[in-house]
Amino acid sequence: MFIEPHWKPGEIGWIEVICGSMFSGKTEELIRRLRRAQIAGLKVEIFKPAMDNRYDEEAIVSHNQQRIPSTIIHNSQELLLLAQDVEVVGIDEAQFLDMGIVEVANELANRGCRVIIAGLDMDYTGKPFGPMPYLLAIAEFVTKLHAVCTRTGRMAHYSFRKEPIEGQVVVGAQDLYEPVCREVFWKEMAKRKNL
Repeated sequence: MFIEPHWKPGEIGWIEVICGSMFSGKTEELIRRLRRAQIAGLKVEIFKPAMDNRYDEEAIVSHNQQRIPSTIIHNSQELLLLAQDVEVVGIDEAQFLDMGIVEVANELANRGCRVIIAGLDMDYTGKPFGPMPYLLAIAEFVTKLHAVCTRTGRMAHYSFRKEPIEGQVVVGAQDLYEPVCREVFWKEMAKRKNL
């Protein structure tokens, strides 16, 4: 479990990234950290990309229905306007944001914000997803979570798309994706290449 570092308002901030496959608990962990910050009486703002409307138009919602209110953003620059005088910024599904999120996260941390970002580190093909590898590189703290492989029961860190739909961004949940281990993922990808 991640233990939050000691921090006082007015000090330099930092960046935390929570990553992993689908169904690994990234959003649950983000919500847990944000709730702790709220309990501590810190000024918290929470954001999510407009395209993530699977469970709720505005709230961040985990697969097991934990939820926390959030503000919808369409691009990373909106964060700089909406996160004025804030001590903690939470961002879910950061893989869907533009590359500007890297500079924005740095700017917020340099202003003294604790920036907590959650997102998929890999897409359905097993490649780094959007700005996530860059966010992982600049973060002071990285938490990589794992799901359970639905086929073997082993540790899963791949998000396997059940249907061979093209395009990196296809928003879905259990209907379209399943968490799988390395062995299952690469066997399934090899089958698709041979079709």
